[in-house]
Formats: sequence, structure tokens, C-alpha cells
Amino acid sequence: MALHIVLVEPEIPANTGNIARTCAATGAHLHLVRPLGFRTDDATLKRAGLDYWYAVHIEYHDSFEELQAAYPDGRYFYATTKAKQYYHQFKFQDGDFLVFGKETKGLPPELIEKNRETAMKMPMTDKVRSLNLSNSAAIIVYEALRQLDFPGMG
Repeated sequence: MALHIVLVEPEIPANTGNIARTCAATGAHLHLVRPLGFRTDDATLKRAGLDYWYAVHIEYHDSFEELQAAYPDGRYFYATTKAKQYYHQFKFQDGDFLVFGKETKGLPPELIEKNRETAMKMPMTDKVRSLNLSNSAAIIVYEALRQLDFPGMG
């Protein structure tokens, strides 16, 4: 198994490329939920992922509901600044889905409200609204992998 990083309607190709590179480095699967704010042949996307695209397991979904239907037994954790719990307070398992929203708006409010018990945030000062999407994804996936003792990684 592997962890899953889900990007719901990502808008900035460089962020998605950086996250793809993180997936290649960690063995995480990448799920992109449409609509995307860029074309997948975008040069910025490809450049950010460098030559690691061959190592990325990537799936495209037309909606978040389609993703959940494909993985009905998955455990989903939702990254949002509107959560009450911090990401490190969760006990992650192999196969978990780490869900991130679009850069400008985050996850849809109804998705957060429906999943309050698995919504997670990152500690930060009140000087910024949020961290960069690719940084947030990397921090949380590495925490999950740390909890799992970095399976399959040297």
C-alpha cells in the first residue's frame, strides 16, 4: 500500500509539479480532482516535477465523489486552516488519503463541515493565512510516513 495525496481542483501547475515530485520521493499516490486550473502538459508543471514523472502513480477524477467511490474503504483526512485539530494529533495508517484544496479557496466548506472529525490544520502564526500548498502536502505526508517508520524508504 501507499499513502495518497489528493488535490481537489488545484490551480497552480508548479505546486502540483512539486507535489508530484514529493510523491515520487515518498511512493505516495497522487490523485487530481478536476477541474484543474492548468493543462497537464504545462511546461511549469513538468519542470517542477523534473524527470521524476515516471515514478509517480497518478490518477485523475472528475469529482471528489468519484474518487471516494473508487476507494470506498479509504480513510480521508482534510487539510484546512478551519480545523480544530493539528495534523500531528492524528494516527495515520498506510493507505490513508491526505486531501488538499485549491490554492485560492482551500477545500469546499461543505466538505470540511461534513468531515470535521478528520479535518486537520498546521500550527502557524497569525501573520499568514496559510502555507504554500506543496509545502503543506510535504510536511503532512512526511509526518504520516514518520509515524509509519518510513516504510520502503532509506
